[in-house]
Amino acid sequence: MSIMTYRQALHDTLRAEMLRDDSVFLMGEEIGVFEGSYKITAGLLKEFGEKRVRDTPIAEEGFAGAAIGAAMLGLRPVVEMMTINFSMLALDQIINHAAKIYGMFGGQASVPLVIRTPGGGGQQLGATHSQNIELFYAFIPGMKVVAPSSPADAKALLLAAIRDNDPVLFLENLALYNTKGEVPDDDTPAEIGKAAVTRPGRDLTLIGYSRMAHVAAEVAQRLAESDGLDIEVVDLRSLRPLDRETIVESVKKTHAAVVLEDDWLTYGIGAEVAASISDGAFDYLDAPVRRVAMAEVPMPYAKPLETAALPSRDDVINAIRQTLAAVGHRATPLAQGVPHS
Repeated sequence: MSIMTYRQALHDTLRAEMLRDDSVFLMGEEIGVFEGSYKITAGLLKEFGEKRVRDTPIAEEGFAGAAIGAAMLGLRPVVEMMTINFSMLALDQIINHAAKIYGMFGGQASVPLVIRTPGGGGQQLGATHSQNIELFYAFIPGMKVVAPSSPADAKALLLAAIRDNDPVLFLENLALYNTKGEVPDDDTPAEIGKAAVTRPGRDLTLIGYSRMAHVAAEVAQRLAESDGLDIEVVDLRSLRPLDRETIVESVKKTHAAVVLEDDWLTYGIGAEVAASISDGAFDYLDAPVRRVAMAEVPMPYAKPLETAALPSRDDVINAIRQTLAAVGHRATPLAQGVPHS
């Protein structure tokens, strides 16, 4: 095991895969000479040269299309888009071509393409640079969408994405790049489509992904110490395919669930998770599934407003206490009639 940042785990995995497989190459905005907006590709141009680390124009539709063509001809491009917001300029290429070519042509051509891109608010980048629009891609058959929350998962899921023969959107979060954690030294890829129970528990299931999986873990620990609650945490890790089985089995055990997401509540990822729980564990629920998401507004620039718009730990704690109060759980202040903050 090694201790490293999320950023370093991504960098080291890209380098290792480029050394392992000559068909893997990188392309994207400012990834070469500038070494990437987030320094994920630092040093790779010098090591591998311009043929395998290719700076692109600021023309997302164009270089996404070029990457799809390269993938169809047997290469394994890993594209970095500076932010998921910019990927909207390439929606036609990604959704109408990358996701559909294998099916439309009866498996005669595959598209082993990875699109790495960060999203998320909290950095005062304004409404058009702070969105969580992974739902656009998780909605599309033919795409795979993964959202690692830890350095270990960043490595394992990037290995899986690069080696997969389908197009994969690899979702990062700006708030995670400097987080640290243990990373295995072996090169075993994760299973795309498999969630992880990162903290077993019996009182309630707390479900999140990406940054909100971190928030879920922190809240579970805090409530264990303050309220004596035993909360199970499920990190989705993969949004498409979605691991409904792990979600449902957890809720069958705990009989209550709260779902966290950084995107908007209406039509969000959490709505699909809640529907999955209703389909698979309705008779086990002791209270309705609650969802915690950001405010239904374009992300404000002013820091106090941005903070207010994002889902907070207190929002999550309140949702948990309200859920458990609805079933008369003895450990929560609400259940005992004590107001909470």
